[in-house]
Amino acid sequence: MMSTIIVEKETSIEPAAINAWAEGRTIFIELTDGRIVGFPADRFRILKNASEEQLKEVTLRLNGFALRWETLDEDITVPGIIAGNFQLPYEPDENSKRPLSKLARAQRTKNRKKA
Repeated sequence: MMSTIIVEKETSIEPAAINAWAEGRTIFIELTDGRIVGFPADRFRILKNASEEQLKEVTLRLNGFALRWETLDEDITVPGIIAGNFQLPYEPDENSKRPLSKLARAQRTKNRKKA
């Protein structure tokens, strides 16, 4: 006698954005699952050169799965943002009040000892 095992595959649904806005040089998206995600505009080539006023012109497209800046002709996918797929590396500005990570502090200390 042969028994059959049925395995149900759990489907995960990517959250979409229900709202998008810019504050300064940071872009925020509110997701259908309740999270709010923010990212620096300077992580994308075209957005890095945009003015704060241009950044505020963000709109939602593709049922919340993409952000669009019409005047900049720029589109960014929401799943890409959530996954952290940025075009440019993170570069904190010198006025940033964020504390350095352990790795960054260690690197800074190492560089000072070399000098």
